[in-house]
Amino acid sequence: MNHRTPIDTKKYILAFVITGLIFGSALYINKIIEEKRGVAVESIRDQIALDLLSSETQFNLLRETSCSNLSTNALSEELNSLSRKLGYMEENDPTGTDPELVYLKKYYSLLEIKDYLLMGQLRSRCGLKPLSILYFYGKKDDCPECERLQVVLTYLRQQYPELRVYSFDTSLPLSALDTLKSMFKVDNGTLPSLVINNKQYIGFKTIEEIKELIPELKVIDKRAEEKKVLDAKADKLKQTGTTQKTSTSTEGVKTR
Repeated sequence: MNHRTPIDTKKYILAFVITGLIFGSALYINKIIEEKRGVAVESIRDQIALDLLSSETQFNLLRETSCSNLSTNALSEELNSLSRKLGYMEENDPTGTDPELVYLKKYYSLLEIKDYLLMGQLRSRCGLKPLSILYFYGKKDDCPECERLQVVLTYLRQQYPELRVYSFDTSLPLSALDTLKSMFKVDNGTLPSLVINNKQYIGFKTIEEIKELIPELKVIDKRAEEKKVLDAKADKLKQTGTTQKTSTSTEGVKTR
């Protein structure tokens, strides 16, 4: 004779309630995260708008300043900061269809082109030799190597504040960008594309390969290494001097 185990309905009800609570909590937490992310994006949009105005003002100041008072690093750092913020917004809009994001990217691209032209003028007027890379990229489907190259360029931008990396999304409908693309014969079949010293390089490039194309970066590395050696020697001499003073003081105490 078969004996059926009585069903414990309380356990099933409890399990159902717990499952419901977990599911509800997950939805609530997800909603909070999305709201915070939305606030963060809004804040970044406001910061970008202010940074764009600041960059525009700096362009005008650099045009008027004398060569002896010229310093372009501040503007370079501001453009790099803008690039990082726009990158964050792009991550939160994978389709790249947000009208406000497209507008900001267009404006930023125009600022980059203006900065590129301004550096050319300063090169002629003041004898400067700014380090720059023009980077043309496209959507992931059209340019699978673009994301890898972006990581390399981000590293170089952070490592060398003197280096200007101008990033251009080739899918943007912008006439000035179209002219720049035609100057260097850039199209969807040549992405990713780098322009260094007016020469085009197609495809992914490693950090070392880019340093070969811009020898000045190796000079900066060499100077940084020499500074490290000098600083290490200075620290060693300082420690030796401190040790000698301590030893002299100890001997004086023993003599007494």
